[in-house]
Amino acid sequence: MKAGRKRQLITEKELVLMQMLWERGPLFVREMVELYPEPKPHFNTLSTTIRILEEKGHVGHEVFGPTHRYYAIAKKDDFRQKSVARLVSDYFNNSYKNAVSALVEEEKISVDELREIIDLVESKNKSGEAQA
Repeated sequence: MKAGRKRQLITEKELVLMQMLWERGPLFVREMVELYPEPKPHFNTLSTTIRILEEKGHVGHEVFGPTHRYYAIAKKDDFRQKSVARLVSDYFNNSYKNAVSALVEEEKISVDELREIIDLVESKNKSGEAQA
């Protein structure tokens, strides 16, 4: 990635490749083709996609003769945090309360799960108070 260039968000197809690299470690493009779910893209398509991820600063490579083995530079947790923040910003008016409320309304989260979340928040608040 060029100096001063901001890391860009990724497409769904790029995310498939990132998941492979996070789960399996460094891979050659031919290995990515084998691991890719059906319908499998052409080798050249994956090669182009992984190079785009490299240009965006999410992937690096090692040279092995005439070929490259790619590895993740970006951390999965960083993507998770940015993705959640973007989702809340774009669809829930930047309100995490609205996001959780939507889960409740659509019955995607149970009362027990909400209690666990409340316990987690209270626990974090208590540990923060103890450190202060």
